[in-house]
Amino acid sequence: MEMFKRLPRHIGIIPDGNRRWALQHGMEKQDGYAYGIDPGFQLYKICLNLGIEEMTFYGFTQDNTKRPKEQTKAFQKACVDAVEGLAHKDAELLVIGNTKSPLFPKELLPYTKPVKFGKGGMRINFLVNYGWNWDLTQGLKNINSYSREKLLKNIASSDISRIDLIIRWGGRRRLSGFLPVQSIYADFFVVEDYWPEFKPEHFYRALRWYQKQDITLGG
Repeated sequence: MEMFKRLPRHIGIIPDGNRRWALQHGMEKQDGYAYGIDPGFQLYKICLNLGIEEMTFYGFTQDNTKRPKEQTKAFQKACVDAVEGLAHKDAELLVIGNTKSPLFPKELLPYTKPVKFGKGGMRINFLVNYGWNWDLTQGLKNINSYSREKLLKNIASSDISRIDLIIRWGGRRRLSGFLPVQSIYADFFVVEDYWPEFKPEHFYRALRWYQKQDITLGG
């Protein structure tokens, strides 16, 4: 296993490109989501072996649910399969999203509070039916000033810590509303390949790049 002098404590994952990958392989757009599950398990194993403390996966957003019904059902199922698959491994799971919406998968309700499985060891968060505006609105209701510290204590995703490194597959160079408060000082690395094309080298390349970044947190 490759060794690194400095590792990010918390890594955010934006697994994009499932639909584009499906079209390239002669499938319907919705078929790509099922091929994005195994890459998540592969990445989990790598991070567990490296000692990464926390990971957050972008499942689907409230905006994503405006897509055709067959696509919505497909990414809902992929999120359920991913979370339930990790529930049989060593991890502490947490799902964050708008549970009041009928589009939130009911199978994931037991995971909306941290749940430890096996030896625990790594915290894994999933953003499911998540929206940045939904998240921040919860915090703005309860504070009179807008410091990051106060927001972080009151927003809907307050149980998720500050992110050090975000990796996005699929070539897009945008956050797409991914945890705006926790991401404020995160370094951002883009993988051109689609998420179903995941290779460990993608991740190791991001970690090598991270070694060279000047981490100042604004100071």
